[in-house]
Amino acid sequence: MVVLHYTAMASCEAARDRLCDPAAEVSAHYLVGPDGRVIHMVQEDQRAWHAGAGAWGPVRDVNSRSIGIELSNDGTSPFAAAQMDALERLLPGILARHGIPPARVIGHSDMAPGRKVDPGPRFDWARLARRGLAISVTPEGGDMDDSAFAAAMAQADYTATEDPGTLLCALRLRHRPWATGPRDATDAGLARALARRFGVDGAKAGA
Repeated sequence: MVVLHYTAMASCEAARDRLCDPAAEVSAHYLVGPDGRVIHMVQEDQRAWHAGAGAWGPVRDVNSRSIGIELSNDGTSPFAAAQMDALERLLPGILARHGIPPARVIGHSDMAPGRKVDPGPRFDWARLARRGLAISVTPEGGDMDDSAFAAAMAQADYTATEDPGTLLCALRLRHRPWATGPRDATDAGLARALARRFGVDGAKAGA
């Protein structure tokens, strides 16, 4: 799989220095700057320390099963056009080399809900989906209770937690970033559509 992050640092240079500092105990395969520069930090066949605790489907050691891409962004600013262009050039090669389906291009917030929020609400997932580099779904059906919602999210590979509130936050960060308030029928419909998508198209397969 591919896990997308933001650096939450003031500059690309500061992020690069931290990712290269052994004392920081953090690394990523790629760092993408706001100017579109791509820095290849770790070889793709080597393990990088970018994901930390979390899970995606049956995978508990995400670091060993993923390519980590850090986007230089402070966490509150829009992502630069040149940066998104560079990401769109980078991703197809990674997916092709490792047989990774678009459904397994995820955010840090997807595999570590409640602990991480990156790449955050300003990241343009819909843009990646339009180019076949991630997925989006249309809500299906009406509301559901907490247990059904948690079960649908688990079917969609959100397996790091069973807490409905935490799962709702993760779902909205990715698919409905500016929604607020209690879970509603649209959230439930998104969870149902994601569960069906993962069950029907074999999205669990691959790296």
